[in-house]
Amino acid sequence: MPRQAERKEHPLSMRLPETDIAIIDRAARLRGRSRTDFVRDAAVRAAEDVLMEAMPIRMSEEGFEAFMAAVSGPAAPVPEMVELFRRSAPWESGTAASKE
Repeated sequence: MPRQAERKEHPLSMRLPETDIAIIDRAARLRGRSRTDFVRDAAVRAAEDVLMEAMPIRMSEEGFEAFMAAVSGPAAPVPEMVELFRRSAPWESGTAASKE
């Protein structure tokens, strides 16, 4: 008798109000995704965010000292950022797009 493959997916069932389903479906369509794919990705992303917030950052004493020195030292301008902040925002001028 052939052996069945081990199932790698597990069902998840939720009861949601119609308004929530409508919002999810609209967002999923905008992304070109199915409802299932959209909800799965959103749930996994939210779970990863929570886990990253709760996960301690570990480093050696030397690494911590280097980190503290980097964040405590004087700020240095980043040329690309300086240039960016010198430009007009597109909504401030009708010709901003043509200046680039």
